[in-house]
Formats: sequence, C-alpha cells, structure tokens
Amino acid sequence: MSSTVIPVWWVLSTPNKVTVRNPGSQKAFSTAKSDRKSSCVHVLPVSVGSFLVPRLHSTVERGFVSFSIFPERVVPFLSRPTLPALALPSGQYLFSSNAICRYLFEVNGQECSELCNQWLEWEATVLQSLKAWFDRVAAMNACQSAAQKVLQGKGLQGMKSYMQKQPAPQSSQCRETQPCNSNSAEVPEEGGERVVSEEEMEAAALTWSKGLNTCPPATKKQHPILPQEGKRNVLVTSALPYVNNVPHLGNIIGCVLSADVFSRYGHLRGWNMLFVCGTDEYGTATENKAREEGLTPQQICDKYHAVHSSIYKWFQIDFDYFGRTTTEKQTEIAQDIFWRLHERGFLIEDTVEQLRCENCQRFLADRFVEGICPHCSYPEARGDQCDKCGRLINAVDLREPQCKVCRQTPVIRSSKHLFLDLPKLESQLEQWLEKSTSTGDWTANAKQITRSWLRDGLKPRCITRDLQWGTPVPHADFKEKVFYVWFDAPIGYLSITANYTNEWEKWWKNPHQVELYNFMAKDNVPFHSVVFPCSLLGAQDNYTLVNHLIATEYLNYEDTKFSKSRGVGVFGDMAKDTGIPSDVWRFYLLYVRPEGQDSAFSWADMALKNNSELLNNLGNFINRAGMFVTKFFEGCVPVMELQEEDKKLLALVSWELQQYIQLMDKIKIRDALKHILNISRHGNQYIQVNEPWKKIKGGDSERQRAGTVTGVSVNIACLLSVMLSPYMPAVSQTIRDQLNAPPSCINTMLEGNGTFVCSLSAGHRIGAVSPLFQKLEADQIEALKKKFGGQQVFDSAAVPAPAVAVEVGTVNQVDPEKAKQLTQAVAEQGEKVRALKAQKAEKAVITAEVAKLLDLKKQLALAEGKNPEPAPQKGKKK
Repeated sequence: MSSTVIPVWWVLSTPNKVTVRNPGSQKAFSTAKSDRKSSCVHVLPVSVGSFLVPRLHSTVERGFVSFSIFPERVVPFLSRPTLPALALPSGQYLFSSNAICRYLFEVNGQECSELCNQWLEWEATVLQSLKAWFDRVAAMNACQSAAQKVLQGKGLQGMKSYMQKQPAPQSSQCRETQPCNSNSAEVPEEGGERVVSEEEMEAAALTWSKGLNTCPPATKKQHPILPQEGKRNVLVTSALPYVNNVPHLGNIIGCVLSADVFSRYGHLRGWNMLFVCGTDEYGTATENKAREEGLTPQQICDKYHAVHSSIYKWFQIDFDYFGRTTTEKQTEIAQDIFWRLHERGFLIEDTVEQLRCENCQRFLADRFVEGICPHCSYPEARGDQCDKCGRLINAVDLREPQCKVCRQTPVIRSSKHLFLDLPKLESQLEQWLEKSTSTGDWTANAKQITRSWLRDGLKPRCITRDLQWGTPVPHADFKEKVFYVWFDAPIGYLSITANYTNEWEKWWKNPHQVELYNFMAKDNVPFHSVVFPCSLLGAQDNYTLVNHLIATEYLNYEDTKFSKSRGVGVFGDMAKDTGIPSDVWRFYLLYVRPEGQDSAFSWADMALKNNSELLNNLGNFINRAGMFVTKFFEGCVPVMELQEEDKKLLALVSWELQQYIQLMDKIKIRDALKHILNISRHGNQYIQVNEPWKKIKGGDSERQRAGTVTGVSVNIACLLSVMLSPYMPAVSQTIRDQLNAPPSCINTMLEGNGTFVCSLSAGHRIGAVSPLFQKLEADQIEALKKKFGGQQVFDSAAVPAPAVAVEVGTVNQVDPEKAKQLTQAVAEQGEKVRALKAQKAEKAVITAEVAKLLDLKKQLALAEGKNPEPAPQKGKKK
C-alpha cells in the first residue's frame, strides 16, 4: 500500500548500531563511517507489515538520527513482545511502521508529501476500522462454527477445494501482467483436475434438466438501431482506419476484429448494440497518396474505402454501419463543435513555427516529418509524437528533421493557428476521468498512457493545419485552413452515426442511457482519452463520453514489423489468397491478441494452433459427438440417465462457461477463448474414458451408458457452437446447422452468469455431420512463410554483384521509384537493427541484420545514381 508513496529504506546493522538509509539519497540516518563493516538485515517497504528488526532506540547526533539495538524484550508496559517498536528519547514508543518512518522523515528535516499524509490517514481510519470489523466477525460463534465445518481440522489446506471452485480473480493488474501467450486457463490447479463438490454437481444437473427457455429467440436486427428504455444500450466504435493504408493483421486485431467479437457477444447476451466504424479520409497522407497514383484525393478515398470494406467483409466484421469522414454530416458536426468551443472561450490563437519543405513546396504535416526525439533521442521520432517514449512533440523541436517524402531538410516558417485550450479544460477532464476509469473497463495501458499525459500538465493543442484536403475551418480569419486530423477524425464517430440515422443524438447526446466502448491500438489512446473528450466537454452539449476504453498492444509479424513496401507480413487483401478460411484467421489472431503486452504472428504457431486446438481438440470432439449420434442412434439424440461422472462433467463445463462470461464482460477476449478450448478438452477426455464405441456393442446397461455419454457430448457441442459464435461465426453456424440446434439455445446458454441446459433433448434429430477443420501441412506453411517474408522484394542474395568495381564519380542510372521503395526499406531495416540492439539480442543475429541493412543502403545508392562504396576517410588507420 504505502510502499508506492514513501521510499523503501535499507536497514544496516553493526554490532552496536543500526543505520536506516534511503536508497534515493546520499544521506543516512546514522553517523556510521563509510569504511565501517555492515550487513543488510532487511529491506523495509514502508507498509502496514512488520519491521522485523529488533527494537530500536533513537538518539540525535549532529543532525542525524542514530539507533542503538536493544535485545528483543517486552516494552515495559506490555506483557508480550510487539514489533515494530521504536523507543523515542522522550520515553514514548511508536508501534506503527508508517508512523515510525514519518518520524524518521521529520527528525531528518524532510517533509511528508500530501499524498503520503492521505495514505497514512487512510490506514489510521479506514484500514484499522476494517480490521476491527473482521476481528468482530471472526469472534462470532456462527463464523467460528462455519470455519470449523469448512476446514475440518485441516487448517488452510481445508480451503483448497473451496478456493478452486471460485471464479478466477479479475484484477486488471494481475491479468495485464500475464504473458501474452500464457496458457494459464489450460493448466489445472496443482494436484490435477479442478475439484468439484457434490453441491456443484447437483446444481449443474438441476440447471441441465430445465431445458431451453420458452421465450422466443433473439430477433434479427431492425435498423436503425436506437437506444431503448429498460435495456442495456451499448455503443461500440472501432478506431477509424486511415483510408490510404491497406490494413495488416495487427491493424485488424487491434481495432475492428476485437470490437466485432465484443459486439457479437453483446448481441447474444441480449444487449441493445450499435457497432459503427468507417474510414478516416482527410489529411496529408491522402493528398500524398493521390499524388503518387495520379488521382484526386476524393478518387483515392473512393478507391480505398472499397478496399477496406471488402477486407472487413471477408473477415466477417459485422458493422451495423461502415461509413467515412468525407461527408456533409462530418463538416456540419465538426464545425458546430468548433463554434461551441469558440463561443465558450476554449480556443486560443497563436503564431506557430512550422516546418516547410521548399523542395515539395508545402508545409509538412506532423507525420511527414521525422527526426531525433528531443526527449529520448530516438532517431526516428515523428513530428507529433515519439513512438519510443510516447511524449508529444512539436515538429520544430525535432533535431535533424527530414521531410519523409524527399528526405530534404525543411525550413521553419511562421503561420497563425487555432489551439484547443487543454489547460483550461484540465480540471473537468480529470473529474470525468476519475469517474470513467474507476467505474468502466479501461485497459491498464489506456490508464497508464492517459496518466502520463496528465502527469506534466496539459498544453494547448493545435487544431488547424495549412492543408487543402480536410474539413474547412469556418472562421473568417482561418478560411484557408482545415481542421487537424486529430481534432476532426474522432468526430467521425458522430458523423458516421448521423449518416446511419437522423436520430444519431439519441446515441451521442445521451450519456445516462448509453454505454460507449472504444476499441483501438495503444498509439490512439491519448486522442480518445484526452483530446477528444476535452473537445466534447468544452462543447457543453451533453455528449456521450467513453465509458470503456480498450487498447491492445502491438502485433508484430514473426520477428519483425509489418511492411508493405518490403513485402513483409500478411495484409488484409492478401489473407483470402492463402486458402485459409477467415474463421481460422480470426481464431488465431484472437488467440494471440496482444492484450497485456506485444505479441507476434507466427506461421509455425498458427499451424500448430490450427492442428492441435482446432483440428485435434475442438473439431475432433464436436465431430465425434455428432458421428456417434448418426452412427449408433440413427441420427436421434438418445435418452440420457445421468450418473455422478456425468454430473461432474456438467459442473466442470458450467464453471468454464461462467469464466467465459465473466471474462467476455470484461473484454478479456483472448483469455475467454481458452475456456472454450478447455470445455472441448473435458469433452474429449470424457469420451475417451467412457468409450461409447465399445459400450454400444454390450448389454442394455452398457448401451444405455453409451447413449448417455453420446447425448451429453452432443449437448456440449451445441454449447460450444454458442460460445464460438463471436469468435468464429461461420464455424459456429455450421455446427448448429449440423446439430439442427434450436435457435433459442443461443440466448438461453448466455443468460445471467451462464446456463448450461440440455438443448438437444432425447429424440432430437440432428443433421449431416462433417469435419469442421482441415490440417495445415508443413510444406504449405513453409511456402506461405516464404511468400510473405519479404524475400521476393529485396532479397540481397538475389542481387548479382557488379562484374567490375564502380569507380568513384561514376554516374549510375537513376531509378526514382526504386529509390523511394528502398528508402523506406532502409528506414525499416534500420529500426529493426536498433530494436535488436536495444533488446541486447545475440551478436550473430544483430550482425546478420546489419549486413542486410548495409546491402539495402548499397542498392539505394545505386538507385539514386551514387557510388555505393563509401569514399576512404582521411586520417583513419587502415
């Protein structure tokens, strides 16, 4: 508790003295000399725990506090030892570790911070009263009787089976620090399979016997979807993808796929869901793309909006509306928010020094300037933000800036702009953030990034740019400017909804009835948690602000980053050409979803997960269950007479279902998936132990047993189809079609905390059963890995060495297009080398990557018509 506020103190002992040292200070509370022998007794975090050192007696010597060790003994007026204890010169005693450390602060001339005082007050008032309450409860006869009944004389070991039945802890701190590819959900508790009590088994059997609800199944969506009284109204947005970029797998999992899974899940739970997204189409990036392809900006937007729509459709992203930002509604709403901010005094004017590229003849947008970060010296920081330290940057503050288009050094020019006065809105923002982050589900990285922005105080943020392609600023003094994309783009959520329905304000100006979920990658967090909320707060128009901000870390490709120019990685428009179904792509991306830390797409791992988890585990169980019904019982579900083993399985499955729902409610999408796979593992083991293919050949009792095992198994398969629906919608529907499952099974199973009922009762006829998944063969995976590994673009081995050495001064043929591609490749390879060095990778790995970088630089020099070999440096020894 307090260890996060007050520093940790070292306690050093000698035969006669104790020195208490603050590791962050050169001073020590002692007069001990530096050459004196000492040994570390204990590291003391200042907390409510024990000091665990002998009683200390303090004296003051020349401004320092000196402590003499007394043998551990009873404080004169106490009948038993009490630690910690500090004897003061006055003859009084301190028994609280926090009070003792506060005393040490004061006698050394230091002051406790206000935050420290708040913690100490909390300990003295809240914590002590809680402890007293627990002590009173523990002394009650009923509590003691219950403890004796549960523990049964076994001490804490008696709690083991009880604790194993409890839901997994949902501490965000605990979960977020879990390794990305952790299989903790698959690992049984110590001692083997999770223990199931008789009460659990009977409760699971009772629930099972209730069967499906008689209420009608969830109806199809009726558009337009609007908030409804008495229902949970959930508005889901996914960060708007840049229109000029083809999304890669990392973009897809970070935004649209994660949001789609949660939206599908919410719909199955009976929530009133609206899921909107669209392409972000304004800005310099679009202008540049249009120039490259010889099209107008609008033509570029039309072309790539269709590309995005096609990709998301193939990945089965089920938007309620997928729009775009180049609309009249966008202009109307953005300008309305602008005027409301202006009228309320939240906009200020200032003259800005900007970077202008004289070669390109234009002011450079932030993301088209690159240089050395002034804060952390990262060599490839952008003009708006450093990807390494995360700090905001003014482009003119970059050291050694370069235009990313032509690589020339830009010059500084002045221009008048409008700023959003974030400092004036800071107190409102902090009040809202305190409520939203404490009551909503914000990922740990979203909270951390937001706190880092607030830590040093907010600065005014420019909202205008010297561009042509954008939402025009309606102010007469700024009519030649457009809105900066990060003021303008988030307003796209509102305008896209307005293009979906004229009653958009029922969603966006209804904070008391609507819950807003934002999905994004972590680099978009500050604009959704600080800049955009400040715009809406300042507009003072009762806007719906984000309640739950879900940010993923980054998904890398194998051991590097995705790169379109180098042909590295799988991009959305390429996935369907691999021959791998979109549901398998969805499954694997969600399996490695970077929830707590960066993760990586790996072809070998994808094949492994497909072949082991989908084919051999999930698909094997569902196919066997259905085939047993078809082969042994003429396609009809047999009569089931539950025995203790069956009830145990029902209890295990019910527990996994409950965990799934708890995790999905908290948007722990990757972790929830593990519980689906756990259920099919339980099912496979159940079939394997009971061997219905053998029992069906026995007497009546054995045939009955085979029927029960088959019936229970096929019902578990039906449950799995429901749980899989948000993850693998096509496979989920295929399973239900094969089982001829009643539609009401969906909303029944996911009611409340999870309800595993018998949805396929005796006599139910199933459909034709067939395998769900195909094996990914090693040669197929190897070919795909090579295809998307970048070798086909810049394979240094494929470049023939020149027959003769190129003389200094020789002019080679210039290839501008190739030079442009190679410039990008050099930048990305350089970033990879720097990352490996920062990670202290093996020398051989770094050397190999450096060699590739040098080769790319030679190719670039040739493409630019330069000598690829550096001129000999004077003064250097050979």
